[in-house]
Amino acid sequence: QVQLAESGGGSVQTGGSLKLSCVASGDIGGAYYMVWFRQAPGKKREGVASITPGVGDEYYSDSVKGRFTISQDNAKNTLYLQMNSLKPEDTAMYYCAAVLRFKWGYGRLSPSGVDVWGQGTQVTVSS
Repeated sequence: QVQLAESGGGSVQTGGSLKLSCVASGDIGGAYYMVWFRQAPGKKREGVASITPGVGDEYYSDSVKGRFTISQDNAKNTLYLQMNSLKPEDTAMYYCAAVLRFKWGYGRLSPSGVDVWGQGTQVTVSS
């Protein structure tokens, strides 16, 4: 049973940076691809970045492209999200998630088909 635990959230000012981490316990191996989602109060959960461990392909939403970078450390079973040039509209709860690879047809940034969710970490960007 895979479990995910995020950390690294916090409060920053506009233009600042944060790096989120997501540690996976259990064997992800070659079964999953990983996604970072976020959800602001009153808004739908939005996929912002995705990567396939061991493959390294990267996908980004238009809202974060060029500012956020997803990466992985397979030895540490850890997923990262480097967030630069943060804006107030980036304020949200950020979640990492694991999706079984055969479900890629849902869309790499879609919450449909997510198999494992982390508990979330809050990011607040003030103007």
